[in-house]
Amino acid sequence: MRLSLLRTETCDQGTFGVIMAPDGNVYRTLELPWRDNRPNLSCIPAGIYEVRWVYSPKFRWCYQVMDVPGRTHIKMHSANYGGDVTQGFRTHLLGCVALGMYTGTLGDQRAVLCSRMAVSAFNRALKREPFTLTIKELYR
Repeated sequence: MRLSLLRTETCDQGTFGVIMAPDGNVYRTLELPWRDNRPNLSCIPAGIYEVRWVYSPKFRWCYQVMDVPGRTHIKMHSANYGGDVTQGFRTHLLGCVALGMYTGTLGDQRAVLCSRMAVSAFNRALKREPFTLTIKELYR
């Protein structure tokens, strides 16, 4: 199975995009802004990755993006914020990919919303099967 994550916008408040599941549902994505692939501060490089269903002590069973150059433990999990903390923004991410049903604002910061619902629906749609993920940047 092959999926595409299409990054549509990036700013200090995060990198926003979309991903379509095999059932046709579209989910919003949020990652950290690009910061030269620095661990815990940056989204991962655009490219093609294998994604597997794994057990995480923090997130329990979830999808993990495998073999990211210079990075480990890149999960797909629920979160709302993905801003650059060095610029004063909030984040729930350390390089992972958050899924949401919508994009919006929480407080004074852009975010993805209904994240737990999105992760549950995405996981059900993919049936815990591995897949290939292509990450493309549409904003460049």
